[in-house]
Amino acid sequence: MLDKIKGALFGLAIGDAMGGTTEFLTREEIRRKYGKVTGIIGGGVWNLAKGETTDDTAMTVAVTKGILKNPESPIELIGEEFLKWYATNPKDIGNIIRAVLSTYGEGSWAVAAEKAHNQYLGGKSAGNGTLMRCLPVALAYRDLDKVETVTREQSKMTHYDSLADEACVIYNRVAYQVLHGAGLKEAIQAEIKGTIYEPALNGQIPTPPPDGFVVNTMHWVLYWLLNCESFLDVVIGAANEGYDTDTVAAIAGGLAGLACGYKELPRGYCDVLLVKSDLEELGLKLYELAK
Repeated sequence: MLDKIKGALFGLAIGDAMGGTTEFLTREEIRRKYGKVTGIIGGGVWNLAKGETTDDTAMTVAVTKGILKNPESPIELIGEEFLKWYATNPKDIGNIIRAVLSTYGEGSWAVAAEKAHNQYLGGKSAGNGTLMRCLPVALAYRDLDKVETVTREQSKMTHYDSLADEACVIYNRVAYQVLHGAGLKEAIQAEIKGTIYEPALNGQIPTPPPDGFVVNTMHWVLYWLLNCESFLDVVIGAANEGYDTDTVAAIAGGLAGLACGYKELPRGYCDVLLVKSDLEELGLKLYELAK
Protein backbone atom coordinates (compact mmCIF):
# COMPACT_ATOMS: atom_id res chain seq x y z
CA MET A 1 0.00 0.00 0.00
CA LEU A 2 2.84 2.43 0.78
CA ASP A 3 4.34 1.75 -2.65
CA LYS A 4 1.02 2.53 -4.33
CA ILE A 5 0.42 5.69 -2.29
CA LYS A 6 3.87 7.04 -3.08
CA GLY A 7 3.42 6.03 -6.70
CA ALA A 8 0.22 8.07 -6.87
CA LEU A 9 1.77 11.22 -5.40
CA PHE A 10 4.94 11.01 -7.47
CA GLY A 11 3.04 10.03 -10.60
CA LEU A 12 0.86 13.10 -10.30
CA ALA A 13 3.84 15.39 -9.72
CA ILE A 14 5.78 13.92 -12.65
CA GLY A 15 2.84 14.50 -14.98
CA ASP A 16 2.47 18.03 -13.65
CA ALA A 17 6.16 18.87 -14.11
CA MET A 18 6.24 17.47 -17.65
CA GLY A 19 2.98 19.09 -18.70
CA GLY A 20 4.00 22.41 -17.18
CA THR A 21 6.52 22.79 -20.00
CA THR A 22 3.89 22.54 -22.72
CA GLU A 23 0.85 24.13 -21.07
CA PHE A 24 -1.29 26.34 -23.35
CA LEU A 25 0.52 25.23 -26.52
CA THR A 26 -1.23 23.24 -29.24
CA ARG A 27 0.07 19.83 -30.27
CA GLU A 28 1.56 21.37 -33.41
CA GLU A 29 3.25 24.16 -31.46
CA ILE A 30 4.76 21.62 -29.08
CA ARG A 31 6.11 19.62 -32.00
CA ARG A 32 7.68 22.69 -33.61
CA LYS A 33 9.23 23.96 -30.36
CA TYR A 34 10.28 20.75 -28.62
CA GLY A 35 9.84 17.90 -31.06
CA LYS A 36 8.49 15.68 -28.32
CA VAL A 37 8.75 16.26 -24.59
CA THR A 38 9.81 13.01 -22.94
CA GLY A 39 11.40 14.27 -19.74
CA ILE A 40 11.19 16.92 -17.04
CA ILE A 41 12.91 19.97 -18.48
CA GLY A 42 11.17 23.01 -17.02
CA GLY A 43 10.60 26.22 -18.96
CA GLY A 44 7.30 26.86 -20.65
CA VAL A 45 4.89 29.71 -20.06
CA TRP A 46 5.67 29.72 -16.32
CA ASN A 47 9.45 29.63 -16.81
CA LEU A 48 9.63 26.61 -14.53
CA ALA A 49 12.89 25.41 -13.06
CA LYS A 50 13.79 21.83 -13.92
CA GLY A 51 11.75 19.67 -11.56
CA GLU A 52 9.39 22.45 -10.53
CA THR A 53 5.67 21.66 -10.36
CA THR A 54 2.58 23.87 -10.63
CA ASP A 55 -0.74 24.39 -8.85
CA ASP A 56 -1.81 20.79 -9.50
CA THR A 57 0.82 19.39 -7.14
CA ALA A 58 0.62 22.33 -4.72
CA MET A 59 -3.11 21.90 -4.17
CA THR A 60 -2.79 18.12 -3.94
CA VAL A 61 -0.23 18.68 -1.17
CA ALA A 62 -2.62 21.13 0.50
CA VAL A 63 -5.46 18.60 0.47
CA THR A 64 -3.13 15.96 1.91
CA LYS A 65 -1.96 18.22 4.72
CA GLY A 66 -5.50 19.20 5.63
CA ILE A 67 -6.61 15.57 5.82
CA LEU A 68 -3.63 14.61 7.96
CA LYS A 69 -4.35 17.42 10.42
CA ASN A 70 -7.98 16.40 10.96
CA PRO A 71 -9.02 13.22 9.12
CA GLU A 72 -12.55 13.16 10.51
CA SER A 73 -13.39 16.73 9.48
CA PRO A 74 -10.69 18.01 7.12
CA ILE A 75 -12.40 20.71 5.04
CA GLU A 76 -11.54 23.74 7.18
CA LEU A 77 -7.93 22.55 7.51
CA ILE A 78 -7.71 21.99 3.75
CA GLY A 79 -9.01 25.53 3.34
CA GLU A 80 -6.29 26.88 5.61
CA GLU A 81 -3.70 25.13 3.46
CA PHE A 82 -5.23 26.62 0.31
CA LEU A 83 -5.01 30.11 1.77
CA LYS A 84 -1.39 29.59 2.88
CA TRP A 85 -0.51 28.53 -0.65
CA TYR A 86 -2.44 31.44 -2.20
CA ALA A 87 -0.54 33.86 0.03
CA THR A 88 2.73 32.77 -1.61
CA ASN A 89 1.56 34.36 -4.88
CA PRO A 90 1.91 31.15 -6.93
CA LYS A 91 2.88 31.30 -10.60
CA ASP A 92 -0.03 29.19 -11.79
CA ILE A 93 -3.54 29.35 -10.37
CA GLY A 94 -6.82 28.62 -12.13
CA ASN A 95 -9.40 31.34 -12.66
CA ILE A 96 -12.12 29.58 -10.66
CA ILE A 97 -9.87 28.91 -7.70
CA ARG A 98 -8.48 32.44 -7.81
CA ALA A 99 -12.01 33.85 -7.78
CA VAL A 100 -12.89 31.88 -4.66
CA LEU A 101 -9.64 32.34 -2.75
CA SER A 102 -9.46 36.06 -3.46
CA THR A 103 -12.95 36.67 -2.07
CA TYR A 104 -13.12 34.07 0.70
CA GLY A 105 -13.79 35.43 4.18
CA GLU A 106 -14.79 33.83 7.42
CA GLY A 107 -17.65 31.45 6.81
CA SER A 108 -18.50 28.54 4.54
CA TRP A 109 -16.33 27.51 1.63
CA ALA A 110 -19.42 26.23 -0.14
CA VAL A 111 -21.03 29.66 0.13
CA ALA A 112 -17.87 31.29 -1.24
CA ALA A 113 -17.86 28.88 -4.18
CA GLU A 114 -21.51 29.59 -4.96
CA LYS A 115 -20.91 33.34 -4.76
CA ALA A 116 -17.96 33.11 -7.13
CA HIS A 117 -19.97 30.90 -9.49
CA ASN A 118 -22.85 33.37 -9.68
CA GLN A 119 -21.15 36.77 -9.35
CA TYR A 120 -17.68 36.40 -10.86
CA LEU A 121 -17.66 33.38 -13.14
CA GLY A 122 -20.86 33.86 -15.11
CA GLY A 123 -22.29 30.58 -13.86
CA LYS A 124 -19.32 28.61 -15.15
CA SER A 125 -17.40 26.66 -12.51
CA ALA A 126 -17.12 23.19 -14.04
CA GLY A 127 -13.34 23.38 -14.27
CA ASN A 128 -10.81 20.64 -13.59
CA GLY A 129 -9.24 22.36 -10.57
CA THR A 130 -10.78 19.96 -8.07
CA LEU A 131 -10.17 16.83 -10.11
CA MET A 132 -6.46 17.65 -10.14
CA ARG A 133 -6.22 17.68 -6.33
CA CYS A 134 -8.70 15.06 -5.09
CA LEU A 135 -6.53 11.92 -5.22
CA PRO A 136 -5.25 12.07 -1.60
CA VAL A 137 -8.81 11.54 -0.36
CA ALA A 138 -8.92 8.07 -1.93
CA LEU A 139 -5.52 7.26 -0.42
CA ALA A 140 -6.38 8.35 3.12
CA TYR A 141 -9.59 6.54 4.04
CA ARG A 142 -10.47 2.86 4.28
CA ASP A 143 -14.22 3.55 4.12
CA LEU A 144 -15.52 4.20 0.60
CA ASP A 145 -18.47 6.26 1.84
CA LYS A 146 -16.04 8.55 3.63
CA VAL A 147 -13.95 8.80 0.46
CA GLU A 148 -16.98 9.90 -1.54
CA THR A 149 -18.17 12.39 1.08
CA VAL A 150 -14.83 14.14 1.51
CA THR A 151 -14.22 14.04 -2.24
CA ARG A 152 -17.44 15.96 -2.89
CA GLU A 153 -16.84 18.36 -0.02
CA GLN A 154 -13.34 19.30 -1.14
CA SER A 155 -14.64 19.93 -4.65
CA LYS A 156 -17.53 22.11 -3.48
CA MET A 157 -15.05 24.32 -1.62
CA THR A 158 -14.16 26.06 -4.87
CA HIS A 159 -16.25 24.60 -7.71
CA TYR A 160 -20.01 25.01 -7.35
CA ASP A 161 -20.92 23.10 -10.53
CA SER A 162 -21.79 19.46 -9.80
CA LEU A 163 -19.98 18.28 -12.92
CA ALA A 164 -16.74 18.91 -11.03
CA ASP A 165 -17.53 16.84 -7.95
CA GLU A 166 -19.14 14.08 -10.01
CA ALA A 167 -15.90 13.64 -11.96
CA CYS A 168 -13.92 13.66 -8.71
CA VAL A 169 -16.07 10.92 -7.21
CA ILE A 170 -15.71 8.67 -10.26
CA TYR A 171 -11.96 9.26 -10.32
CA ASN A 172 -11.56 8.52 -6.62
CA ARG A 173 -13.72 5.42 -6.79
CA VAL A 174 -11.31 4.14 -9.43
CA ALA A 175 -8.36 5.10 -7.24
CA TYR A 176 -9.89 3.39 -4.21
CA GLN A 177 -10.37 0.16 -6.16
CA VAL A 178 -6.80 0.21 -7.46
CA LEU A 179 -5.36 0.95 -4.02
CA HIS A 180 -7.19 -2.07 -2.69
CA GLY A 181 -6.11 -4.50 -5.37
CA ALA A 182 -8.11 -3.96 -8.55
CA GLY A 183 -6.52 -3.54 -11.96
CA LEU A 184 -6.59 0.01 -13.30
CA LYS A 185 -8.40 -0.64 -16.56
CA GLU A 186 -10.88 -2.98 -14.90
CA ALA A 187 -11.64 -0.38 -12.23
CA ILE A 188 -12.16 2.31 -14.86
CA GLN A 189 -14.49 0.10 -16.85
CA ALA A 190 -16.55 -0.68 -13.75
CA GLU A 191 -16.85 2.92 -12.60
CA ILE A 192 -17.63 4.73 -15.85
CA LYS A 193 -20.31 2.38 -17.16
CA GLY A 194 -23.63 4.20 -17.13
CA THR A 195 -21.98 7.63 -16.81
CA ILE A 196 -21.28 10.39 -19.32
CA TYR A 197 -17.75 8.98 -19.56
CA GLU A 198 -18.76 5.54 -20.82
CA PRO A 199 -17.87 6.45 -24.45
CA ALA A 200 -14.20 6.35 -23.36
CA LEU A 201 -14.50 2.56 -23.46
CA ASN A 202 -14.61 2.62 -27.27
CA GLY A 203 -10.93 3.59 -27.38
CA GLN A 204 -11.43 6.47 -29.79
CA ILE A 205 -9.57 9.77 -29.47
CA PRO A 206 -11.85 12.32 -27.75
CA THR A 207 -13.31 14.98 -30.03
CA PRO A 208 -13.10 18.00 -27.69
CA PRO A 209 -9.67 19.40 -26.82
CA PRO A 210 -8.03 18.58 -23.46
CA ASP A 211 -8.87 21.99 -22.02
CA GLY A 212 -9.88 23.12 -18.53
CA PHE A 213 -13.52 21.95 -18.74
CA VAL A 214 -13.70 19.02 -16.34
CA VAL A 215 -15.68 16.77 -18.69
CA ASN A 216 -13.16 17.23 -21.50
CA THR A 217 -10.27 16.71 -19.09
CA MET A 218 -11.78 13.50 -17.73
CA HIS A 219 -12.37 12.10 -21.22
CA TRP A 220 -8.72 12.68 -22.12
CA VAL A 221 -7.47 11.25 -18.81
CA LEU A 222 -9.49 8.11 -19.45
CA TYR A 223 -8.23 7.92 -23.02
CA TRP A 224 -4.59 7.89 -21.94
CA LEU A 225 -5.17 5.45 -19.10
CA LEU A 226 -7.17 3.00 -21.18
CA ASN A 227 -4.98 3.10 -24.29
CA CYS A 228 -1.44 3.20 -22.89
CA GLU A 229 0.55 0.30 -21.51
CA SER A 230 3.05 2.11 -19.29
CA PHE A 231 3.25 5.06 -16.93
CA LEU A 232 5.59 6.97 -19.23
CA ASP A 233 3.30 6.41 -22.21
CA VAL A 234 0.48 8.02 -20.22
CA VAL A 235 2.29 11.17 -19.08
CA ILE A 236 4.25 11.66 -22.30
CA GLY A 237 1.07 11.34 -24.33
CA ALA A 238 -0.80 13.83 -22.17
CA ALA A 239 2.09 16.30 -22.01
CA ASN A 240 2.38 16.42 -25.81
CA GLU A 241 -1.30 16.71 -26.67
CA GLY A 242 -1.48 20.42 -25.90
CA TYR A 243 -3.87 22.77 -24.09
CA ASP A 244 -4.14 22.08 -20.31
CA THR A 245 -1.24 19.66 -20.37
CA ASP A 246 -0.03 19.98 -16.79
CA THR A 247 -3.41 19.17 -15.32
CA VAL A 248 -4.34 16.35 -17.71
CA ALA A 249 -0.91 14.75 -17.27
CA ALA A 250 -1.07 15.18 -13.49
CA ILE A 251 -4.52 13.63 -13.16
CA ALA A 252 -3.69 10.74 -15.48
CA GLY A 253 -0.22 10.36 -13.95
CA GLY A 254 -1.69 10.05 -10.46
CA LEU A 255 -3.75 6.99 -11.33
CA ALA A 256 -1.04 5.51 -13.54
CA GLY A 257 1.51 5.92 -10.73
CA LEU A 258 -0.92 4.42 -8.23
CA ALA A 259 -1.39 1.39 -10.45
CA CYS A 260 2.29 0.69 -11.10
CA GLY A 261 3.64 1.78 -7.72
CA TYR A 262 6.57 3.97 -6.75
CA LYS A 263 9.20 1.28 -7.28
CA GLU A 264 8.25 1.00 -10.95
CA LEU A 265 8.43 4.73 -11.65
CA PRO A 266 11.58 5.83 -13.47
CA ARG A 267 14.04 7.02 -10.81
CA GLY A 268 15.37 9.92 -12.85
CA TYR A 269 11.90 11.44 -13.06
CA CYS A 270 11.28 11.06 -9.32
CA ASP A 271 14.66 12.32 -8.18
CA VAL A 272 14.55 15.55 -10.17
CA LEU A 273 11.27 16.74 -8.57
CA LEU A 274 11.85 19.71 -6.30
CA VAL A 275 9.05 18.52 -4.00
CA LYS A 276 10.52 15.02 -3.69
CA SER A 277 11.13 15.13 0.07
CA ASP A 278 7.66 16.54 0.76
CA LEU A 279 6.01 13.82 -1.31
CA GLU A 280 7.98 11.10 0.45
CA GLU A 281 6.99 12.44 3.88
CA LEU A 282 3.34 12.90 2.96
CA GLY A 283 3.18 9.47 1.34
CA LEU A 284 4.38 7.84 4.53
CA LYS A 285 1.91 9.78 6.66
CA LEU A 286 -0.98 8.91 4.35
CA TYR A 287 0.02 5.27 4.57
CA GLU A 288 0.07 5.40 8.35
CA LEU A 289 -3.38 6.96 8.33
CA ALA A 290 -4.80 4.55 5.77
CA LYS A 291 -3.58 1.38 7.46
